Formats: sequence, structure tokens, C-alpha cells
Amino acid sequence: MDDDWQARADALWERFDEFEPEAFVEAMRQLVAELPAGSAVGAFELAGAYDSTGGTDRAVPLYREALSRTAEVAGSGERATALDASQRRQATIQLASSLRALGHVDESIELLSAERAAASDELDDAVTGFLALALVHAGREREAAALTLTALAAHLPRYRRSLTAYATEL
Repeated sequence: MDDDWQARADALWERFDEFEPEAFVEAMRQLVAELPAGSAVGAFELAGAYDSTGGTDRAVPLYREALSRTAEVAGSGERATALDASQRRQATIQLASSLRALGHVDESIELLSAERAAASDELDDAVTGFLALALVHAGREREAAALTLTALAAHLPRYRRSLTAYATEL
């Protein structure tokens, strides 16, 4: 995969609203066909296309495939076919969100909890937000509220300590 391919994929996503669902998936399928067989990036992008067009059940196996392929090639030097760190994290978030939507809340919570503990980058709040959603679906609303308030507190210019303490009490 090269920068030109990723730029074209990004451009396709920017035009998402211009397509009917089936046409968008087909456009993504054609773009992914340009990648080498076994590309984790291709599986990830196609999963996202299905997920964004209502095919969540078709997206889940592709997210799993992308994550599995990335893990397999981590030590083999085939980085061109693997997800980069940000894509891997996005794939995990999207897989967990899809699992929650399909009723697999416990697995969603497990994935997002592990992701929340393992990484720290610009997607931290997204991980926390989707974990809060999964917790609400699991009937753990107080825990979800505490997570959300704690994440919010980090962005406040004032009252950070107070809000964090109150969230901890939840």
C-alpha cells in the first residue's frame, strides 16, 4: 500500500454521503482490489464500508481479519500489509462498537477495556466514549457516567480535580 492509495481511500470516505450504500461498498471493494491479497488495510477499509452502510454483521469478520493479519505480520517484516498503530486502534474501536450493536456487549467491553489500558494517543477519548456506550448497554450506567466524566475533566480549564473526585465516587 502506498500513500497514493491511502489518499484515494481517504477521498472516497470524504465523499461517502454522495453514494448509495451499495455503490459505496462497491467503490471501496474496487479500491481494495488494488491491494495485495491478504492486506489487513484492505480488510479494515472494507469492514468500515460495510459498517457505515448498515452491514455491521458483515463488517465484524473483516475487522477481526484485519486485526489478526496485523498481529501475524508484526514480526515478519511485512508491514505494508498490516495496519499501522492508529488504524489498529481504529479497527479495535470499530469492532467493539459493532459487537455492541450486535448484542455482544461483554466482548465489546473486554476489547475496549484492554485498549484503554494499553495505549495512549489521540483516540483515548474515543475508546472511553465507546466503552461508556457498551457499559450502558450492559446496565452499568454509573460506571459509564464515571468514565465519561473523568474523560471530560481532563479537558476542563477549571474544576478538573472536583469533577474527577465526584466521578470517582460514582
